Formats: sequence, structure tokens, C-alpha cells
Amino acid sequence: MKVYNTLTRRKEEFVPIEEGKVRMYVCGPTVYNLIHIGNARPMIIFDTVRRYFEYKGYEVNYVSNFTDVDDKIIRKAIEEGISSEEVSTRYIEECRKDMKGMNVRAATTHPQATLEIDGMIEMIQTLIDKGYAYVAQDGTVYFRVKRFSGYGKLSHKNLDDLQSGFRSLQVSGEEQKEDPLDFVLWKPKKEGEPYWESPWCQGRPGWHIECSVMSRKYLGEQIDIHAGGEDLIFPHHENEIAQSEACNGKEFARYWMHNAFLNIDNHKMSKSLGNFRTVREISEQYDLQVLRFFMLNAHYRSPLNFSAELMEASKNALGRIVECEERLTDRAGTGGALTEEEGRLLKEAEGYTCAFEKAMDDDFNTADALAAVFDLVRFSNSHVNETSSAAFAGALSGQLLKLCDVLGLQIQPAKEILDQEIEALIEERQAARKARDFARADEIRDELQKKGIYLKDTREGVKWQRI
Repeated sequence: MKVYNTLTRRKEEFVPIEEGKVRMYVCGPTVYNLIHIGNARPMIIFDTVRRYFEYKGYEVNYVSNFTDVDDKIIRKAIEEGISSEEVSTRYIEECRKDMKGMNVRAATTHPQATLEIDGMIEMIQTLIDKGYAYVAQDGTVYFRVKRFSGYGKLSHKNLDDLQSGFRSLQVSGEEQKEDPLDFVLWKPKKEGEPYWESPWCQGRPGWHIECSVMSRKYLGEQIDIHAGGEDLIFPHHENEIAQSEACNGKEFARYWMHNAFLNIDNHKMSKSLGNFRTVREISEQYDLQVLRFFMLNAHYRSPLNFSAELMEASKNALGRIVECEERLTDRAGTGGALTEEEGRLLKEAEGYTCAFEKAMDDDFNTADALAAVFDLVRFSNSHVNETSSAAFAGALSGQLLKLCDVLGLQIQPAKEILDQEIEALIEERQAARKARDFARADEIRDELQKKGIYLKDTREGVKWQRI
């Protein structure tokens, strides 16, 4: 299995630290709002990477954090007049709902930064004791970048270039740094902000130290794969390497994987451009399996452009797989033993699984893996008819389901919900809202949405339609 390593800029044979096991850390979202489709890409991509490792027989310890203390969370809390904890708790829950809709499995562990503060203080103190960090007069703790000889090895930046352009990296309090490139490990609180006690001041951790600590706690001092969006390469992942390797005295991660950016109609996603799309908004137009298919229909290291036309194309393409599975399932229920000719055809069909695995073994090329799935669909459509045995149809169905499951695509259609069942659930939802049981009301809405039923609350009552 080959993995493209950002650190070395080449594909390398994957060799785990411990045979048969994979330790994998993926940087998760900052939870201050509903997740957007840019957040969704690494979630879907690296969930698929995890699934393929498990398909190959590896035991995967998959850790993905929630950043629940951040300037954006604090601003949101101030705007709404509530605590930062209330904001982060709400959006962690909303994030989990969207992940479920995209069929992204829960991580082995989803650590939260605010629950790991003691570990952060401990690591920072170790860095101070080793001379890699220092305390400024106001209690801010900085990391000495030039003390770490390997700085820049992930982003392939050199210190001289960074030094000459340091003005673009300046932050408040620049004058108290020993060097403009030094970055924050701990910072003093501001009025109205959440804070924790530390040996240096009342304050909170810098962003970078959080992931170093959570990775070490749940995966150990050395991990196999660290992953995230390419926007995290510098400075976040570069700083993680510096902190972790300076503290632990050993290589932090063997392989670094980064997905490319996602644009909207050939423009960078931005609220100011009016092209900001949340996963929740997409779910009102499409089953989120369509979004997952769309994300997997390109190699993860290729830039991806989101558009209505491409989503429609993805919907239609996914529909062809679903229709094929429906035909196979219908035929598999009719009985009949495998014929000699069908046995020969099944051996031929094994070639599509081989093509699928070849694509995935080549740096998780999901686009080519999907091409192998469609070859299997065409083969099935060509060779399964009313005279085919149930055993033949069932074997092809099992093969198709297995490959799609590796990609996280749910292709077995849900049983259609009847109108009277919809009305009964809407009545239950209304009763739950009246009783102020909003959690149950949201559950019912989500349950109906997953079955293709969209609810709209109006002055005349609840209207619904099938999507």
C-alpha cells in the first residue's frame, strides 16, 4: 500500500509502527457553527482511509478532536450572551448529526481541547524545562522556533525566508518575543474570556499545543498517520511537529496526509462572496450520501470544485449503483443454484475487486476505485436477468455492497415511509415541542429527513414534502 507523504513529497510504502495496527490522528473542526462542506471533505476522505485499513485487516485507533476553545467560539458566545461551553456543546452535537448523515463513523476517541488542559500545561512546562519555550513578562509562553533544528521540514519552508516575511506572521505582543517567528503555547485571558489556572498566568492554550497533547494521550508519542486539510500544513502541523518532537525526543508522525481545497463554483468558499455552504443546507437538497459520493469522485489530493451541476451528476451516478443493487436484491430472493457458467462469471467479476484494491492501494485513489465499482455495476446489469440464479445475483450483490461499504456509501434503499407514518411522527414532534422536549423534536425531524421527508414550519402548521 502506497501513501503520499507530505513530509517527503513522494509516495511511500505504508509500514506501521506496530504490525497490524494503525494509529491515526485527524484534526477536527472548531465548533462555533454548523460545519461547512470544506470541513466535510477531510471527514469523508479520512473516514474512507480508515475504512480501507480496516478492510485490509488492520486494527485502527482513529482519533479526531473537537477544538472547543477558540476566538471564534468566544465571539459567538458574546454575540448570543451565553457561555463558550454552551456554544461548543451545541455545535459538537450538530456536527455529530451531520457526520451521521454523511455516514462518517465516530472516531475511536473524539477528545475535546477543554478537557485536556492539564496535559497541555504539563507539555508546556516540559518545553520550558528543556529550553524550547520561555515565559514573557505578561505570562504568555512562546516556543523558540530556531531552537528546533527541524522547523520547516513539513511545509518545506526555510527559516531565512520565513524571517524575511515575518511581518505577515506578526501578532499582538510581538515586541515581547525573543524572535518574530516564535509562536504561542499559552496566552493570558482577556476580559470575559474562559480561562484556566497555570503556573504562568490565568489563560488558555494556543491552538497548536492542543493537538500535540491529545495525539500523545490517545495514540502515544509516535503515530503512524497525521492528517487534515492542506491549509493546516503551515503553521499548525509544522508547529505540532516542533512541539511534539522537542518534548518527546522522537519522530512525531511517520506519514502526513493532506486533502486539497474545495471551491464553490470555481471560487474560494467565503461568507463575503455569498457562496458559503453548510452540510445542513446541502442535506435539505440532497441525501448526504450524494455529497459523500461527490467528495470521493476525485482524488483527495486534487482540488475539488463544488457546483449544482456536479452534485446532480453525482446524484444520478449514485442512483445507478442503487438501482443495480435493487435489481440484484430482487433477483437474489427468487431461488436457484449457481450454474457452471455463472461460476465462471463470478471469477471474472473478482477482477473488479482487484481493480478496486489496486486503486485504493495507490494512495487511496477513490476516483479509480469508484470506476471499478461502476465496471461491476455494468457487468451485473449485463449478466443478471430473469433466468439468473439467486445465488449468482446474491454473490454479485454481496460484492457490490462490500466495496461500497469501504467507501462508506449506503446503497441499500431505506423502506419507504407511508404518509400516515409521516403524519404520526409530525404529531409526536409537535407534542414534544409543546413539552419543550426539543431534543426529541430534533430527533424526529432528522429521522424524517434521512427518509427523504423535508419539514417546513409555517404559520399554518407543519408542511412536508418528499425530496
